[in-house]
Amino acid sequence: MQSNVRSEVVKLIRRRADPEEYRAIRKLWIAHSAAEDAHDIPGLMATLTEDCVYTVVNSGVSWHGKAGATQFYQQLLGAFPDIHFDLQSIVIGPQGVFEEALVTGTYQTQWLDMPSPHGQRVEFAVTILFPWDPKQKLFTGERVYFFMK
Repeated sequence: MQSNVRSEVVKLIRRRADPEEYRAIRKLWIAHSAAEDAHDIPGLMATLTEDCVYTVVNSGVSWHGKAGATQFYQQLLGAFPDIHFDLQSIVIGPQGVFEEALVTGTYQTQWLDMPSPHGQRVEFAVTILFPWDPKQKLFTGERVYFFMK
C-alpha cells in the first residue's frame, strides 16, 4: 500500500464523530436519495462538490465533476427509467455514507458493459460509498459496486 494512501485512510479512521455533523451527513444523504427517486438531476448535483468523482468500480469507469456526474445519471436513468432502490442497510459516519440496496428496473438502453437490453426487468445488488467533504459539507461523489443476479 502506498504510504500517502495509507496516511489518508488513517486520517479517515481517526475522524471523530460529531452529532451535528452526523445530522448534516444524514440530511444530505436523504436529500440525495429523494432527488434520485424523483430523477431530479439538479437536486442530485446540489449534494455534490464541484470536483466530485463517480466511479463504477466493477467496470473501472469514472465520471469527473458535476458535468460527469450529470452524464452518469443521464445514462443510468436512461438505461433504467423506472429504477428503484430498496435500501437494505446503511452506515453513516464522519467519513460519509455506505449503503446497500437492491435495485430493480426495466433495462431499456445500453449501460456500461452490461449485456444488451431487451426491455426485461432486472434486479441487482449495489453497494455505494458516498465520501463526505467536511469543509464543503457535501459528498465528493460515489464509489459504486454492483452485483448482477
